[in-house]
Amino acid sequence: MQSQQRYRVVIIGSGFGGQCAAMRLQEQGISDIRILERRDYMGGTWCQNSYPGAAVDVQSPLYSISSEPYPWSQMFAEQEELQRYTNEVIDKHGLRTKTTLNANVKQVHWDNSAKQWLIETDAAGSFAAQILINASGPLSTPVIPNFPGRDTFKGKSFHTNGWDHSYDYTGKKVAIIGSGASAAQVIPAIAGKVAELHVFQRSPHWVLPRPDRKFSFLQRKLLGVKPFYKAMRWWIYWSLETRVIGFKYSKTLLNLFAGRHALKLLKKQVPDPVLRNKLTPDFTIGCKRVILSSTLYPALSQHNVTVHDKHDGISAINETGIATAKGQQVDVDLIVWSTGYDATDGLISYPVIGKDNKSLASVWNEYPRAYLGTTIPGFPNFFVVTGPNTGIGHTSAIFVIESQMKYITDSIRRLEKSGKQAIEVRSDAEAAYTNMVHSEMEKTVWKSGGCTSWYQSKSGHVVAMFPGFSFTFRRLASRFKSKHHLFS
Repeated sequence: MQSQQRYRVVIIGSGFGGQCAAMRLQEQGISDIRILERRDYMGGTWCQNSYPGAAVDVQSPLYSISSEPYPWSQMFAEQEELQRYTNEVIDKHGLRTKTTLNANVKQVHWDNSAKQWLIETDAAGSFAAQILINASGPLSTPVIPNFPGRDTFKGKSFHTNGWDHSYDYTGKKVAIIGSGASAAQVIPAIAGKVAELHVFQRSPHWVLPRPDRKFSFLQRKLLGVKPFYKAMRWWIYWSLETRVIGFKYSKTLLNLFAGRHALKLLKKQVPDPVLRNKLTPDFTIGCKRVILSSTLYPALSQHNVTVHDKHDGISAINETGIATAKGQQVDVDLIVWSTGYDATDGLISYPVIGKDNKSLASVWNEYPRAYLGTTIPGFPNFFVVTGPNTGIGHTSAIFVIESQMKYITDSIRRLEKSGKQAIEVRSDAEAAYTNMVHSEMEKTVWKSGGCTSWYQSKSGHVVAMFPGFSFTFRRLASRFKSKHHLFS
């Protein structure tokens, strides 16, 4: 029987969140760490999502770790380059030797007498750690709707999160279920190669042009120089940060500078009035994730592409394809599920049992909530990277991750100085923070924009997004307040 493996810190997940946590802990002199990765390779989102057309929708110099400049080849990096960058960061900081692969976590349990977390995995044995950091990420648990007859389909099917590159879709009849960010990248990438493409759209998204560009040799060299890289990051950062004014404070400005631009692109790129009507959203721009693409509308306008809107949705799936709500049979060879992730209620995919055997699922029964989106009362020494209300719709998620790292490393440092073994947030501090977040959320387009999106939990609370400027979140995360915490 395998003995329990003990570490000072265990980090669950090896994507950017896990990498940042390990790097910052090592800088703080904590080297007794272990990263648990459920897959047989490291890297997270940009190593897992390799579907055709996959690319980042935030400018690459900003969508990167602040201390790790990189000579990006273009403004919006594609998946292969992001994967190379991810692996270079992992190797540079020696994280492979600190990682256990194929370590899918079954459950974690707080042992209050020993003041440690007990971590059980499916195949990698058990672990114990004083401090546990969940960095599994909000976009890691794919969702496939349970349509009637879903399992009877005899063709090929897979989620964009697990694209099967051994399957040749060339000349095939293909259905894409979903029309969000992943679908918007897959559709232009495959539309010209398939015989038929059927796009099943629950509701259309607003689309803005993608201002991409290739960097010259000189520009790439400069991007590898830290002062230049830093200056460019901040220029991009502040140009994006102004979007919050529209998202939160002025729908007039939002429609003026974004909505009109989106409608102009729609009219220009979709000449067919029937298709254009299908692709026109009925909610305020920004309520759902805005898609950046200069190629989506032309792809949807191709002769071999059919858009099925909510009036012609999926009634059932059968052996040969899809029966639509209008009574038509759409036979296909391949079904691609581009149906997103359980990023709110299913934020953490394994059971977490805290003090007094209380489960995180019961605490989050109404909706997920956490102080600074990171810590929960009754769950000592437990930190969630990209937890509730840490999502950012206008800038880089890595900026928020690095902000959370300031709070996490401060917490661990304060714990060391206290001479105690455990730290947890006070319930009144978490309640005050959560009330502030959802009060501020009422002012945002995500709450009042007239849409239903993956930003919302089943309760209707907007759980995925932070309701304000990202520098506000960083300021909050950078000011550790001892009075908000309990030490034991």
